[in-house]
Amino acid sequence: KRVVKGNKKYAEYSFSPAIDIYKKVIDKGYVTSELLEKLGNSYYFNANYEEAEKVYKQLIETYGNEVGPEYFFRYGQTLKTLGDYNNSDSILARFADMTSNDLRSKILKTAKDYREEIARNSGRYDIELFEYNSKYSDFAPAFYKEGLIFSSDRDTGNLARYRHTWNSKDFLDIYKVNADSSSRNQVVKMDMINSRLHESTSVATKDGNTIYFTRNNFVDGKSSKDEEGVVRLKIFRISWKDGEWSDLEELPFNSDSYSVAHPALSPDEKTLYFVSDMSDSKGASDIYKVSVKKDGTFGSPTNLGAPINTESRETFPFVSSENILYFSSDGHPGLGGLDIFATKIDYEDYSNPVLNVGEPANSNRDDFSYIINEENKRGYFASNRADGMGADDIYGFLETRPLVFECLQPITGTVRDKISNEVLVGATVKVINENNEEVLSAITDNEGNYTLSCDCNQGNFVRAQTQGYIPAEEYLPISDGKPMIIDFYLEREIVEAGFGDDLAKLLQLSTIYFDFGKYDIRRDAEIEIQKVIAAMEKYPSLKIKANSHTDSRGPDSFNLWLSQKRAESTVNYMISQGINSERLEGEGYGETRLVNECDDGVKCSRDKHQLNRRSEFIILE
Repeated sequence: KRVVKGNKKYAEYSFSPAIDIYKKVIDKGYVTSELLEKLGNSYYFNANYEEAEKVYKQLIETYGNEVGPEYFFRYGQTLKTLGDYNNSDSILARFADMTSNDLRSKILKTAKDYREEIARNSGRYDIELFEYNSKYSDFAPAFYKEGLIFSSDRDTGNLARYRHTWNSKDFLDIYKVNADSSSRNQVVKMDMINSRLHESTSVATKDGNTIYFTRNNFVDGKSSKDEEGVVRLKIFRISWKDGEWSDLEELPFNSDSYSVAHPALSPDEKTLYFVSDMSDSKGASDIYKVSVKKDGTFGSPTNLGAPINTESRETFPFVSSENILYFSSDGHPGLGGLDIFATKIDYEDYSNPVLNVGEPANSNRDDFSYIINEENKRGYFASNRADGMGADDIYGFLETRPLVFECLQPITGTVRDKISNEVLVGATVKVINENNEEVLSAITDNEGNYTLSCDCNQGNFVRAQTQGYIPAEEYLPISDGKPMIIDFYLEREIVEAGFGDDLAKLLQLSTIYFDFGKYDIRRDAEIEIQKVIAAMEKYPSLKIKANSHTDSRGPDSFNLWLSQKRAESTVNYMISQGINSERLEGEGYGETRLVNECDDGVKCSRDKHQLNRRSEFIILE
């Protein structure tokens, strides 16, 4: 009968009464693997790791062949929390060998040096106890107006008539401090939000007029249980209107069959992040996102997936103004219990590496509900570490050194011949750092395309090259990792030309401009004509004809006369520079050879007309 009662309390997440009942049964000599599993979990989820270690050890040693991999994982996590890293590594290695598709297993197999990574990220915080902590549980700080709101079970205001059966402590309420005149230098309960059950993790909009918060499933003043008898968690939204909190609403994706909790907002407040164990969750709890529309309605929730979510607990999300997602997890490699992790969100991409933020923000106990103001690098988190005042305490911190994320900038593009515009298959595209060291390279495919990535925490050169062409490169400075498209147009080392070819195109001459209605050679035109002169000097047998064209604007006869004068000016200039007149011809065509539809009476843009105003240097022999 005691076991049945204990199982009922366990199923209700009433872990403290379950512990008492299971212990009494075990003390009488009635020991089974199921009893040990549930007693161990009761201690584990209640953060009593010393007792959890004893029970899990007995479970593994007595029923090792019957025990599923999840209990090896929790035992390994418990040992880690207690500082026994060697035995923890051994147990977690056994867990990894028992599983294949489990993300935690893959992480453990590839992150052998996770303690070295944590050490690299450590020492970046100056921390201190929050001056408004109590001897009870204080956690889940959130920025609100000028100060904070947070959760606490310090004073339910109801003589402790309603106690949370998970750990037999008073139910949680939301408090504010230094947020406004009524809470200056004092902690004030937000009575308009609190009920007789749990209100905990919360987030406020920047204007302070909307708060999302977590509450037990509470309907018409009574707790509502699901089919299994569990009181689930839900997120509610409340608004400040006409001097009071009103318009309390339950979010539409809440459910009586799973929990939805721990809200957080994106910097633009268009995305709400939350935690749930809904049907597509990978583990005990996963982090989700949902769009918040302009009219206040919501899109469909989406699981953030791997590598953020694992088969264990991912919880307490927070997104900073720099789009860094902070969260707590016991599924990623850490120091024990829940550790705080961070990952960079790049343009709705949630696949970036997950980093442990290191000590002293993390400890071998539970560390969670991290928030930070990126402007002054000050923030808060909660922990149940030993040096606190109560069961959970809030700590303030100053981040003295930023967390360095791997920043990979995707680069794609096409390599083409600059003259013909044909794609160059098999061209090499390299990433070269500022020390002139080649970092990465790729070969263009059958369509001339390439795909690369570079470290956007430093400057890089992207260089394209192939045989018979002059290499070209582009410099990419330090950036936020936004994907780049870089197309290369390579010039040939040797330009092959024959009768009828246009040297202007072969030499990639810029447009030769004349002043409006004039035919004098301008300084900028001289530079381009000098390129033709250089080619004729290099090839003494080369003969060319300088053709000049106008657009259709203006009288036909005038355009013909003007183009002829410009062709003559071009030839005369080249003769003045030493080219024999017998190698030169010139002719003006006016508007008789337009390259597009911009004829008389056709309305065209300035750019289209510009295509018709051109000079050609046609090879005669």
